[in-house]
Amino acid sequence: MNFTRAAVIGAATLLALAPLAVSATGANAAPATPTAAAGRGEALRVATYNLSLNRNTEGQLVTDLSTPDNTQAKAVAEVIQRTNPDVVLLNEFDYVEGGAAVDLFRDNYLEVGHNGAAAVEYPYAFVAPSNTGIPSGFDLNNNGTIGGGDDAFGFGLFPGQYGMVVLSKYPIQTESVRTFQNFLWKDMPGNVMPTEFYSPQEQDILRLSSKSHWDVPVTVGKRTVHVLAAHPTPPTFDGPEDRNGRRNHDEIRFWADYVTPGKGGYIYDDEGARGGLNPSSSFVILGDYNADPFDGDSYDGAIHQLLDNKRIVDPKATSAGAVEAARLQGGANLTHKGDPKYDTADFADGAPGNLRVDYTLLSRSFTVKDAGVFWPVKADPLSRLTGEFPFPTSDHRLVWADVTLR
Repeated sequence: MNFTRAAVIGAATLLALAPLAVSATGANAAPATPTAAAGRGEALRVATYNLSLNRNTEGQLVTDLSTPDNTQAKAVAEVIQRTNPDVVLLNEFDYVEGGAAVDLFRDNYLEVGHNGAAAVEYPYAFVAPSNTGIPSGFDLNNNGTIGGGDDAFGFGLFPGQYGMVVLSKYPIQTESVRTFQNFLWKDMPGNVMPTEFYSPQEQDILRLSSKSHWDVPVTVGKRTVHVLAAHPTPPTFDGPEDRNGRRNHDEIRFWADYVTPGKGGYIYDDEGARGGLNPSSSFVILGDYNADPFDGDSYDGAIHQLLDNKRIVDPKATSAGAVEAARLQGGANLTHKGDPKYDTADFADGAPGNLRVDYTLLSRSFTVKDAGVFWPVKADPLSRLTGEFPFPTSDHRLVWADVTLR
């Protein structure tokens, strides 16, 4: 079923036109999206990108995207055009009811070529509300006052700040989307919530997702691919109780349980349906998970809950730019245990240094053909799209994987 770009489906918005795929061009573009050999399966490029199109005031993103002149929006659009994914999750894209911001970003930026990169069209998009900025009514940070971003269900200065978008060249099965915005943290068995920090009344209303968790089914050929999207809270900005680190751990664990047979029976979605993903389903886990396998200050083993899961394949995307940046920037990078070629975010040199926090993880129904992080070396003309602080785009890099659905 196709919907117009302004169609509203329940609490979420689906924006659709007839499918169209456009390849990026240019000498410095990422390898073209692969084409599967006849009879060997569907080829797909999936990506995740925390593009930092968040704003500090409600409505500002719509204002910024209402003309084709916003410098940052043009730069992040060019990154997407250069890599040309078929399906991409955008983190830190403010939620606007009705999808107005997404429409403007496509019309004024993605569908307009930048600096020799070809325009790209995403006929299908999914947006839904985020827990960020929604008042909880409680003093969740225990500072003696109620109100502000830190007392919201997810940190945010207004409802929907730091939201998410799924863009797709393939049809989205809107009627089958599952969202988990309202799932309560206390309802995860064996959770690591710091119960000594939160009152019993606060524990009864605390939502697990700092933004939301989405299961967005996409039709690829004759198959369905479940896009599992999330953006767990950073494991920082708290005290010795480590409430954000613990929440980050359990937000990551949610997907590990969801895709593992026998683990997700406790899960319920926003419509009340229970259970995890059908074991026969193909899936991709996309997002900025704010957790590095070896460095940073994540709660113990947070991202390993996904990386060590037997149902999940890690394409291990790399870039030469990340290696160069770690060497040139020094600081905390010099003491890191992880290989810098896997880094996906350019964080403060003193602490925590550059980290791997953005992931494209896959079910074993996929064969990985290639993977990469859009992080050009300084000598590459496209390094103008990543740069150094203040970044022209984002402190995160787009991460992509070329896969074939068997």
